Amino acid sequence: MKTPETETTASGLRGEYAGADALYCVEQNWQDYTPAMHARWRRLYAAQSALAERHACRAFREGLAALDCAQGIPCFAEANALLEARSGWRLVAVPGFIPDAAFFDHLAHRRFPVTRWLREEHELDYLVEPDVFHDFFGHVPMLLDPRVADFLQAYGEAGARALAMDALPMLARIYWYTIEFGLLREEGTLKVFGAGIVSSAGETRFSVEDTGVLRLPFDPERIMRTAYRIDAFQQTYFVLESLDDLIDGLVGLDFGPIYERWRAAEPIAPGARLPGEHDIAFLGEID
Repeated sequence: MKTPETETTASGLRGEYAGADALYCVEQNWQDYTPAMHARWRRLYAAQSALAERHACRAFREGLAALDCAQGIPCFAEANALLEARSGWRLVAVPGFIPDAAFFDHLAHRRFPVTRWLREEHELDYLVEPDVFHDFFGHVPMLLDPRVADFLQAYGEAGARALAMDALPMLARIYWYTIEFGLLREEGTLKVFGAGIVSSAGETRFSVEDTGVLRLPFDPERIMRTAYRIDAFQQTYFVLESLDDLIDGLVGLDFGPIYERWRAAEPIAPGARLPGEHDIAFLGEID
């Protein structure tokens, strides 16, 4: 029986792209997941949910509990009933990475693309490409928070302008340093909310406990200028004071002048501190 296990296409992308529609949507084919794959999900979930209970922000913990997906790979159609009622979002299954234009279109219309394949046994601790565990466990709980839900729609709507202004890398850094690798100060301590952190055991601990990593106050322009790592733990994190910062600090901001000012400049290296910057210690106090 064919299952949505990982595959490599001729282009090097994992996942089965044959049969995808114009926006790269496919059927989840939930019935094709094997008992071994559901067992793998349960092990991943048990490990990460225990870490999330200690290190994730309140909105993530509450969203994860509402989704009730500990027992196996979730069915997207069932999750959509909750999401549509709570935030007006729905999940669409995709084979893996999709082009930027399709990704922005989905977000602008409150559709969140979720990869349907699950990582293999030898990838439990580290995965370069997003799989269903990263996408669902990491992202979907936060879609139940109205601030994140509204921000992601606005982010999708901003994609066309970034593409037209040849500034996509700058916009991508906003997503990377918030939705994927964002930290939040909550009740005096640092909490994680980014999917790339909360779906990784190693980076969950590293992001809030390592004493050498650079953690900076949330600053949209600084974020848009800062390069990031795709092959290792991040060397810079940005800390929100509240999830309201996603709306208050970004949705009303005119990105155009920032694109014009910095798009041709060399990005700031990960981990580099600019003159006068103060980093935030792992317990949430300013050094």
